[in-house]
Amino acid sequence: MSTRIGIVTGGGDCPGLNAVIRAVGKSASKRGWDTVGFIGGLEGLLEPVQFRLLDYKAMDGLLLRGGTILGTSNKGRFVAKSGHGEVQKISEDILAAAKKNVEILGLRGLIIVGGDGTLTIAQQLFEIGVPVVGVPKTIDNDLEATVMTFGFDSAVDCATDALDRLHTTAESHNRVIVLEVMGRYAGWIALHAGIAGGGDVILIPEIPFNYESVCSKIAERGAQGKHFTLVVVAEGARAKGGDFVTSGPQESNREARLGGIGAMVAGEIQKRAHKETRVCVLGHLQRGGGPTTFDRLLCTVFGVKAVQLIADEQFGYMVASRPPEIVGVKISEAVGRLRTVPPNGEMVHAARSLGISFGDS
Repeated sequence: MSTRIGIVTGGGDCPGLNAVIRAVGKSASKRGWDTVGFIGGLEGLLEPVQFRLLDYKAMDGLLLRGGTILGTSNKGRFVAKSGHGEVQKISEDILAAAKKNVEILGLRGLIIVGGDGTLTIAQQLFEIGVPVVGVPKTIDNDLEATVMTFGFDSAVDCATDALDRLHTTAESHNRVIVLEVMGRYAGWIALHAGIAGGGDVILIPEIPFNYESVCSKIAERGAQGKHFTLVVVAEGARAKGGDFVTSGPQESNREARLGGIGAMVAGEIQKRAHKETRVCVLGHLQRGGGPTTFDRLLCTVFGVKAVQLIADEQFGYMVASRPPEIVGVKISEAVGRLRTVPPNGEMVHAARSLGISFGDS
């Protein structure tokens, strides 16, 4: 039997997953290896095992296709985080069942593509003997071990395009428009898109804000003859002394669903600043569609490197971007270390130098 490897996509979807699958399948095929993809996320590793053969022909058209042909899930028996990021141990029986099926299929290695939660599960599988290699994926770009995760550039591009469009309607009506973007505990999307899209106020989780400061910025613009304002707010942003805003009751065995801060900010602005205010929530639009050119490239080199790590038997490692190199780092040293926006960092400094407010002064 020829060498066989596996790949599974876990957690939330994002642009570029199919590009990683393509790179893994093609790179493995060039080595004479077979690749199987597990269906429906990590649940596909359990009985009844669900997988499909990813031959060279099956990779056609995947480079620019959004989503994942394998499907994914952030709920079920493989959930490593709940609430606001509290880590929990996967059942030993579940881990053992997955390991058994990996052995039955004769996999030389299993590539697990996901964010901090999914890679936490990957580490747990590795610790019981599953030959795991990780590929980092999150639109939030919040993994400390890699300079960039795929999906982030595509999400920023979507948010920036939205700001471009909202700018004209805000200016036409002299309105304040609040754009809520994703970013649970890290404000990278809001920060990058806010700067690139000409935002006037950026509210991120790392810098607690107060409404007086936000309204002061709106009044300042009005005094300058600019009677419209664009406010970009990450879903995890909080007012000083406030808590996360959630979109529904906490579900058991799942992370809290954030959302609603945009509407709250818009309501407070309209009440305090007496400005007509509208809110736009991008939501899953940021996760949909095909990857940008940059993400296609990053996904491709990530997938090829993951196959190389299997060939070198560097199990328990994750692919990481350390420009100009793509390297392997231990998963154990990569998970549980979120990369957040430095409040006094260069990006925030650049934004403040442009007159952008973070609602904190």
